[in-house]
This record gives sequence, C-alpha cells and structure tokens, in this order.
Amino acid sequence: MDINTVGVIGAGQMGNGIAHVFAASGFQVLMHDVSEAFVQKGLATIGRNLQRGVDKGKLTEGEKDRILKRVRTTTSLDDFSAVDIAIEAATEKWDVKKPLFEKLDATCREGVILASNTSSISITKLAGLTRRPERFIGMHFMNPVPVMQLIEIIRGLATSDETCDTVIGLATRLGKTPIQCNDSPGFVSNRVLIPMINEAIYALYEGVGEVEAIDGIMKLGMNHPMGPLTLADFIGLDTCLSILNVLHEGLGDPKYRPCPLLIKYVDAGWLGRKSGRGFYEYGDKA
Repeated sequence: MDINTVGVIGAGQMGNGIAHVFAASGFQVLMHDVSEAFVQKGLATIGRNLQRGVDKGKLTEGEKDRILKRVRTTTSLDDFSAVDIAIEAATEKWDVKKPLFEKLDATCREGVILASNTSSISITKLAGLTRRPERFIGMHFMNPVPVMQLIEIIRGLATSDETCDTVIGLATRLGKTPIQCNDSPGFVSNRVLIPMINEAIYALYEGVGEVEAIDGIMKLGMNHPMGPLTLADFIGLDTCLSILNVLHEGLGDPKYRPCPLLIKYVDAGWLGRKSGRGFYEYGDKA
C-alpha cells in the first residue's frame, strides 16, 4: 500500500511533532485529539516551530503555509477510515491506549498499518488488541521530534517483515534514521535512559548532591548535552514514572523501582516544564 495520508492520534508534545515532520516531508496529515482546543493548540505549536525555521532562513513563508495546509485536524477517530497509516502518540498509559487501538482497528481499512509511539509499553500486547498484529509496529520518535534524528523501530512478536520494511522506508523518507530493536519493556532507549534518570533522583533524595551539582557533574563529566534532572523535567516526570512502572512490573527487578521522591513530585503535580515546576522552577518559561 502506498502511504500518502498519515493519521496521528494525539496533538500534544509528541503528536504535533510527528504531524510536523510528516507534513514537512510532503505527506497529508490528519491530527486527532479529544477536544477542539487540544488540536488547535497542537496546530499552533506546529506553526510556531515552522516560524522559527522562517526566522532562521531555513524556510520561506510560502513553504511554511504549504506545510500547515497539509495538516487537518479532527476530534473523531471515524475520520481515520481514510488514512494509510495510523500512528498513536497518546498518553503513556495502557488504559488510554487500549480503547484507541480497538477503535482504530475497527475503523481503519484492511491493510493499514497501526503504529504506536509508546516509549515502554509492549508492542506485542498492544498488537493483541487488534485483528492485524502482523501489521502492528512501534515507531518511537525522540523528543523534540523535528530536531531528533532517531526513530526506534520495535517489532512485536507477530510483526511481519513487510510491515517492518515499509515503516523503515517511511522513516527514511522523513530524513530520520530508523534503528530496529525487539519488544521488551522500555525497548533500548528507555531501558538505558530512564534508570539513569531514576538514579540521579535517588542521588538527590539521599543527599548525595543538589540538583545543579548532579546535572553539572553529568554534563561536564560525561559530556551530556543536559543533566538528567533537566532531562526528566523536559520529558515530564509523570512520563518518567510511567516508564519506570512498566520496567519494574515487566522485568521484576528491584533496580527499576521508582524513587519515592519522583512519586512525591508527581503526586504534587510537579511534572516538569509542562507544569512550570519539577526539579527546577520554570514559571512563564514552561
């Protein structure tokens, strides 16, 4: 099947970034969220990010307008009957993803690939919700999507070679670098990254160092572009906690146990940049 129209479920930080890169690569995009306010906010974010390209001389105003016109919005999954691939980028919670994929499987045409941008949940388990597990795959984009090069491609137990080859080709058309891995909690990226962040939070919790010291040592000593606590705020502390819970439950190893300080911050609503406060305070910069 030729892929011309891409459906993206979720207009938040990841969803609007995915819609952005597909539209910029010439695809027609249908971006969905649960309310008109959410999809319009996502569309406005795409516009602002494109405007940065105009300001830097990387795009013309005409190119920006043409890219934006390729993005349509909807609050109804029934409209996904017309897409050639559906990519889910909703909240990292099983209870959110389960009804979405059941509805998408019933709505999308036979032969349409269903993909998830999940950062930790089993692709095999999600595929099992559908009647097309051979046409189900993980496409884990990195944040921020328009900037980051990698797409982690995750095969479920039943994912076909044809599906995998199609999605790898699609990622290449976006100018991204697809790298494959197999289905396991956290895949490769978050199985390595999130425990490091959790250990940094434990170092803060146990008084080994202050926030700035932990981040500074990791930046200057390990040549990381940002410290682990800054990165946690950027990802979202609720998302970090969700991934740790998947790792802890899926692998059964106590080394993945979420730090109590992380749980406390999430309970307090201190979720990082998006809430204005996490390990740092952001105020109007959030």
